[in-house]
Amino acid sequence: MCDTCLRAQRACICRWIAAVSNSVEVLILQHPMEVANAKGSARLLHLSLSNSRMVAGEQFAPAELAALLSPDRASVLLYPATVAGHAPELIAPPPFDPALAAQPERLRLVVLDGTWRKSRKMLYLNPLLQTLPRLPLRDTPPSHYLIRKAHLPDQLSTLEATCYALAQLERTDGDGFSPLIAAFDGFVAQQSSFAPPR
Repeated sequence: MCDTCLRAQRACICRWIAAVSNSVEVLILQHPMEVANAKGSARLLHLSLSNSRMVAGEQFAPAELAALLSPDRASVLLYPATVAGHAPELIAPPPFDPALAAQPERLRLVVLDGTWRKSRKMLYLNPLLQTLPRLPLRDTPPSHYLIRKAHLPDQLSTLEATCYALAQLERTDGDGFSPLIAAFDGFVAQQSSFAPPR
């Protein structure tokens, strides 16, 4: 077992770690069922970003979550808008203020790592997350995540979505995060090599 990536030595992903600096703090809330998922991208993301934290859990104690979302930074949730009428029990989030991106070092990007179903459940179970403004992603390229099935063509891996969100918030052209996207391609190819032949 690798002590860094927490995977079996033959499946170690440490060679794909691409050190990337980010001004926006990233808080990854990982569903427990994703922790040991070999196809998951969050661990590689966390190991690559200079300013990130990863915590596993589905339902967090309110005090614990409040501490993670400490007011030293403005938190924004990386999650699509909830369609009105489909989730009446969710709190309507406040709008995202683009002016927040003027000081990326004062921002925290909150990322839910899990399938759509699991991340929706995490959102339902943690009302504090519902009170965060949401970041809508714009003009993202097609996903490179060929090892997991997407329900919609514009769905991205946790790593890809976070990189594009960071590029958007830090107002870069994305080049700063392209080494991590390239490393992700290597990770995907490695995982594909473990799949049994058809």
